[in-house]
Amino acid sequence: MNTKKKERTIRLLLMGGMISTPLFYLAAIIQTFTRTGFDIRRHAISTLTLGDMGWIQSVNFFVTGLLAVCAAIGVRRLLRGQKGGTWGALLIGVYGIGMILAGLFRPDPGLSFPPGAPAGMPTSMSGHAALHSAAFFTAFTCLIAASIVFARRFTSQGEHGWSIYCIVSCILAVALIVAGSVIGTWVGVIMGSAGIVAFGWVSALAARLRSEGLKV
Repeated sequence: MNTKKKERTIRLLLMGGMISTPLFYLAAIIQTFTRTGFDIRRHAISTLTLGDMGWIQSVNFFVTGLLAVCAAIGVRRLLRGQKGGTWGALLIGVYGIGMILAGLFRPDPGLSFPPGAPAGMPTSMSGHAALHSAAFFTAFTCLIAASIVFARRFTSQGEHGWSIYCIVSCILAVALIVAGSVIGTWVGVIMGSAGIVAFGWVSALAARLRSEGLKV
């Protein structure tokens, strides 16, 4: 593969990471306002996978994960032999796979969603719900680890602004997840905000690397 073709391929792969977060949240926001019975203050975005129209959010998870995997391949090809080129790419790739699995396995109905579901929280967790939670937890953890990997990379390059952004994203995302678990109210908003921070970091990183191309 010649240099120009290789560069175009890498840019295209990284484009996947750039658009992954905006597409995911655009689809989620539209469903938030159109799905009967869904209340973002009470329900996590993941519960949009439930009900007759749940396939839309399942596809949303799948597409987001696939785009993230493409971005990981782009990062690997671009940074091969450099800091972040192995572990950074691998962690982003696992995040993408986790999102795909989160779309394949759905959480349990509860809190009156979808319509007809029990009014309270599920009293037990089904196997598919456990797999959904494990996949999402793994994906989120990998993003936290990836942000640390790239913080070290940017620090070594003297790019302290990007290093600080990586660390702040890591801390803020974890803080929001903990807050959502402890507070117990506005869970959808808090968890969704954590996703914006973490998933958005992937899009920002992909945009940054894509803008520099093979010069990075």
